[in-house]
Amino acid sequence: QVQLVESGGGLVQAGGSLRLSCAVSGGIFGLLNMGWYRQAPGTQRELVAGISNGGSTSYADSVKGRFTISRDNAKKTAYLQMNSLKPDDTAVYYCNAKIIFNGINYWGKGTQVTVSS
Repeated sequence: QVQLVESGGGLVQAGGSLRLSCAVSGGIFGLLNMGWYRQAPGTQRELVAGISNGGSTSYADSVKGRFTISRDNAKKTAYLQMNSLKPDDTAVYYCNAKIIFNGINYWGKGTQVTVSS
């Protein structure tokens, strides 16, 4: 059973930065594609950034150039570096892990990011 624990959320002023971490346990990290999603009140959960087990990355248009996803296979941790934060980035951010050979998804409980104007 794969377990994900997010950390690093908080309150920041517009223009500031935060770094989210997602620690993974209970699985083979090298067989996981990792992703960060977010959900603001009244909206659907959306994909923010993804990184494959091989290190290929993808981003939502709204965060390109501001957010960077990365992974440390030795530490079994995925990261989301968020710079130039905007009030529209306010949401609960969720870590996602998908097993590459069967597509089973796992989710963290989420971490709140609030950007004040």
